[in-house]
Amino acid sequence: MRINNKCFGVDLGGTTTKIGLFNMDGTLIEKYEVPTNKKDDGIHILDDIKVFIDQVIVEKSLDSNDIIGIGLGVPGAVTDDGIVNKCINLGWNVINVESIMKEKTNFNVKVGNDANMAALGEYWKGGAAEFSSIALITIGTGIGGGIIMNGRPINGYNGAAGEIGHVSIVYDETETCNCGKKGCLEQVASASGIVRVAKKFLNATDTDSSLRGLEDISAKSVFDEAKKGDAVASEVVAYITKYLGLALANIAGVIDPECFVIGGGVSAAGQYLVDLIAASYRKNVFHPCKDTPIVLASLGNDAGMYGAAKLVIDASKNEQ
Repeated sequence: MRINNKCFGVDLGGTTTKIGLFNMDGTLIEKYEVPTNKKDDGIHILDDIKVFIDQVIVEKSLDSNDIIGIGLGVPGAVTDDGIVNKCINLGWNVINVESIMKEKTNFNVKVGNDANMAALGEYWKGGAAEFSSIALITIGTGIGGGIIMNGRPINGYNGAAGEIGHVSIVYDETETCNCGKKGCLEQVASASGIVRVAKKFLNATDTDSSLRGLEDISAKSVFDEAKKGDAVASEVVAYITKYLGLALANIAGVIDPECFVIGGGVSAAGQYLVDLIAASYRKNVFHPCKDTPIVLASLGNDAGMYGAAKLVIDASKNEQ
């Protein structure tokens, strides 16, 4: 008789889906990446994941008794009972992913928001492994966030907890965010927001800047030139890290995490980015939280898979 000692962690993205096969101790046995089929309003996505997992089980000479379940992170608001409250990037409306996948696979299935899963992964095996309560901020094309309190993801009543990118914080912003509001953190501090701010600063001054000679300005180039001492790039970085630090300070006043974790593509700027965020954070935070550490994520694009695996592992232990 086989023992249930493995699981799948799935990070469902708008372009690709990452699937990891894990041991119960968190060892990643194998990882895969497959295209996300968004045709017909995403109706094929869960079937494709089910078929791929079945193939892996056969290839690895496993059977259903080896698998404790499937953890799934999705790019949308998710309630505690696995209902996805719309997922525009996938074409989904309100859908109970957890019950649908259970029915399709006959495995235990747990579903969470992708940013929360990344936070859970970093808490479990990544940059925040020594802490018990964390807030993750992922700075990429957009800004996401995940909250882990005492080892558990916080979803919120509507599944929207941790939507740090849409905290309204830039009070003089005149343009509209993709979410429909104005003044979101994402508008100035995401990768695309940084480029927008850089172009705005360049248009507002005649100051010499190496950014003017670039064919395509990117968040990376802004940080690279700021590190070299470029005046305009340095102003841009100071501006966006001011708001990142202020956002973290406001979050600390609500949830008081043991540490903050900075992830996403922009986090490649490294300790330089962290130090500037920390300076703004300490200037704005309520004094008991002043020394909360800010650390870099370490799992990269694998964090969501790790977190999804951890979610279903914890659920299986609670059910025993």
